[in-house]
Amino acid sequence: MSGYETPDPEVVELASQVFDLARVGDATTLAACLDAGVPADLTNGRGDSLVVLAAYHGHAEAVAVLPARGADADRADDRGQTPLAGAVFKGEDAVVRALLAGGANPESGTPSALDTARMFGKIELLELFGSR
Repeated sequence: MSGYETPDPEVVELASQVFDLARVGDATTLAACLDAGVPADLTNGRGDSLVVLAAYHGHAEAVAVLPARGADADRADDRGQTPLAGAVFKGEDAVVRALLAGGANPESGTPSALDTARMFGKIELLELFGSR
């Protein structure tokens, strides 16, 4: 026996629904799920957290509820990319600001949000990050 148990299909379905809430930016329902006990740092098989998914899809309000309920705003995916670096890359300024308000560090990840802003010449973000 490997010590690995097959996950309960109902739990897998619930997790899938919560990931979808992050993707579509349903901040109210996402907050209610977290308040009911869904782990704020839940990740999928690729290491995408709820914060990563909400940030990638440009949902600043959904991003904001996650760190407020204990999610790590700097949690990188399996490729070492943080939600903040992704938001910088995609030009999602409202998401960048929500992540910073949630405690994200512009120097975290590979490449970091700071490196990404430099790479794409995003002077306004470099200034926001306190660097040039």
